[in-house]
Amino acid sequence: MMKHAWDSYRRYAWGSNELRPVSKQGHSSNLFGSIKGATIVDALDTLFIMEMSEEFNAATEWVEKNLDFNVNAEVSVFEVNIRFVGGLLSAYYLSGKEVFRQKAVELGEKLLPAFRTSTGIPWALLNLKSGVGRNWPWASGGSSILAEYGTLHLEFMHLSKLSGNQEFAQKVMNIRKVLNRLDKPQGLYPNYLNPNSGQWGQHHVSVGGLGDSFYEYLLKAWLMSDKTDEEGKKMYYDSLQAIETSLIRKSSGGLTYIAEWKGGLLEHKMGHLTCFAGGMIALGADGAPGDKTGHQMELAAEIARTCHESYARTALKLGPEAFRFDGGVEAIATRQNEKYFILRPEVIETYMYMWRFTHDPKYREWGWEAVAATDGSSPNVPRRVETFSLSV
Repeated sequence: MMKHAWDSYRRYAWGSNELRPVSKQGHSSNLFGSIKGATIVDALDTLFIMEMSEEFNAATEWVEKNLDFNVNAEVSVFEVNIRFVGGLLSAYYLSGKEVFRQKAVELGEKLLPAFRTSTGIPWALLNLKSGVGRNWPWASGGSSILAEYGTLHLEFMHLSKLSGNQEFAQKVMNIRKVLNRLDKPQGLYPNYLNPNSGQWGQHHVSVGGLGDSFYEYLLKAWLMSDKTDEEGKKMYYDSLQAIETSLIRKSSGGLTYIAEWKGGLLEHKMGHLTCFAGGMIALGADGAPGDKTGHQMELAAEIARTCHESYARTALKLGPEAFRFDGGVEAIATRQNEKYFILRPEVIETYMYMWRFTHDPKYREWGWEAVAATDGSSPNVPRRVETFSLSV
């Protein structure tokens, strides 16, 4: 599957940020301004882990010769961080190739002006040449978004480690300081925070879009620190407790789901993005305080089952962008603008974590179901589960 995807990208869209599979043309999203090669950089670690050395070497050569951050363009700080900075750091740690470290630090330095706000909460968008930043115009009165400014910590801590420049670490640690000073409604983190006033925007809480990876990064910051980052650990487990109290519900049919919270009212909707939480909770279960390890593993398994049902209850056996638990329906998309599937990885990610922690074969079965459903050209993909591994 990886070779098929990579070969097609290389043939039709080499150097572009992504491939449009129907028109077989390259496409470059404006999220990256005029930076090119997002697929190449994002895939470096996967190519290395899968021992696709020829492909990895070609990708490395492209990075050496063509990856250029000297652009007069506005980029998404979050997207450029997770794909380019994160991709380069992963490739450096796996391969030891100096070019990846150099490029990661160079790009990190270009992102630092995003933090020039009165609170130090960064802008969502930044012109890499001028250093001028702004927020998305639709985001609650000029607010920064939790999942965006909360998904910088891992990369920026490593940029400090690899460059010796402590400014990267200081910037992301300051984000925590701002958050810890604020009152959290019911212990929850709203998705919007104004970077000038330092106050929450509208009270919308989601473990899906706008919120998701903030929670993931708290847990992973603690794990990445060899479990010395006690602040990250406390923030993660406290937020998970608040989520369980205020957002996690069970349907009449017995499906556990994570609702969204809007100004004190629950919306009984779960996004495909939210399905990463099963894997996250499983990953954090071993360190759970108060003998809650078993409870958190059960919770992770229940969320995985609910997300599997969102796939199983569709005609194509592929999960919708969002699914609901109201009006007599459970784990089904009811709105036209939620009835689509765009190769999101969150459900498969949770299956992978659950397989790793439990070795229950159903998680590989479920993964294979999604593979077979995605391969529309081959409706009868042989179910050779014994040779299929979600190991990468």
